[in-house]
Amino acid sequence: MELLDLPRKLRRLGEGGPAIDTPANTIRFILDGERHELANVEPTRTVLQFLREDLGRKGTKEGCAEGDCGACTVVLVELNRDGDDVVLRSVNSCIQFLPTLDGKELLTVESLGRADSLHPVQQAMVDHHGSQCGFCTPGFVMSLFALYKTDPKPSRRAIDDALAGNLCRCTGYRPIVAAAEAMYDAAADSDWLRQPATRDQRFAPPTERIEALRALQRDASLQFTTAGRAFFAPQSGDELAGLLANHPDATLLAGGTDVGLWVTKQHRELETVIYTGRVAELNEQRVTASHIEIGAAVTLADAMQVIVANYPGLEELFLRWASPPIRNAATLGGNIANGSPIGDSMPALMVLGASLVLRRGRSRREVLLEDFYLDYQVKDLRPAEFVETVRIPRLGDDVIVASHKLSKRFDQDISALCNAYRLELDGEIVTEFRMACGGMAATVRRATHCEAAVTGKPWNEATLEAAGKALARDFEPISDMRASAGYRQRAAQNLLRRFYLESRGELAESVYAYGRD
Repeated sequence: MELLDLPRKLRRLGEGGPAIDTPANTIRFILDGERHELANVEPTRTVLQFLREDLGRKGTKEGCAEGDCGACTVVLVELNRDGDDVVLRSVNSCIQFLPTLDGKELLTVESLGRADSLHPVQQAMVDHHGSQCGFCTPGFVMSLFALYKTDPKPSRRAIDDALAGNLCRCTGYRPIVAAAEAMYDAAADSDWLRQPATRDQRFAPPTERIEALRALQRDASLQFTTAGRAFFAPQSGDELAGLLANHPDATLLAGGTDVGLWVTKQHRELETVIYTGRVAELNEQRVTASHIEIGAAVTLADAMQVIVANYPGLEELFLRWASPPIRNAATLGGNIANGSPIGDSMPALMVLGASLVLRRGRSRREVLLEDFYLDYQVKDLRPAEFVETVRIPRLGDDVIVASHKLSKRFDQDISALCNAYRLELDGEIVTEFRMACGGMAATVRRATHCEAAVTGKPWNEATLEAAGKALARDFEPISDMRASAGYRQRAAQNLLRRFYLESRGELAESVYAYGRD
């Protein structure tokens, strides 16, 4: 990695002046109020490696190197779509590639404290004995800092969710939760980083912070080659389509929550990486009278808001699916295109009747999601073709939609089984029933025999019994480290019963209510 000369490498936040005409091979970002410009970085070098090995900032830790334990949590600050405010997101630096920092501000645990005092979040952790061995503490602090800046009065559930991506082997969660509740008690401070979210959930940054981020934005695409390995960050769908036509074997990088593991765990050398996070069309969301349309590069966190607003029964799925640092980086399109049988979005989207807009060059075609998966890790995706948009039908308010997940760990764990359901009733008669299962077999699929046993029948115990027997004909469950085939089969039938009871109002509590208050 080549560093530019010091006068260009570092520039204090708020100095003003026009944006520097930075070459297309140079990434630029802000760290601790200073503009960093790095030329010809390794395309798959992680933010964690940069912090620890290049800058000697050892506060950010490596635990799992797969975005699971949270010891490496940092916070990114970036402009919103209108460029008049900022968005603050916690992410896992161990799987965040360094070039994706371009145009953003990076905050680490070293960014928070001052020589004369700790940050309110850090002080609360001290006061409430929220640190034991201390290894995981910086990650907890950064997750709590993100909560501190975005939620003015979090509920216990919101606190639990904010910490879902941080694992403590010392099991010190109770005092950490206490610190989360107390971190807002500090006296007012003029430092923006020390100002909690206000009651209207606004955390207006100083004008110079916004201007500094605006100065980092580029008109042209970022592209460079280092040691024969290329990185491209196109800004339009046309440019992306052209790049894929010229590089059909390139790796598409969205959130990096899966691709990052190819590098950190499998030690793969990715020759050509095309980053979709800057493609304008892929970051758009639209809600029409008939559909929710979500660009493939929209993060899970953003997609979750619009989907749950229309289908509140899917909230539990999204919360258990991943932690905030993963949801802030991972994309809905990436989860779908990855094609894993344990991808948690697919069962719910299948029962909703979602479709994918696929693009290659200037041509587009639309396929139902349930037809997209042909076999294990085999998709109906042609060379140089990519997922452009996810289209989700908007159903009537009387449609019941829900999803249930089983995993060894409650939060942020791979599914042993993930079921989704859609139920429409005319009185007691089922006019439409759909069910799909993920984690069950080689691909995510609808349970067609089970659906046929229910549709047109009374929604009662007899129908439920018949549906359970039919479900046994729909899949050939697998056995692996997460569950046996027999367990998966029985669990799918039991979760169907849970849905039946919930739909009849006989089981009202979400699993999130159990032992949480």
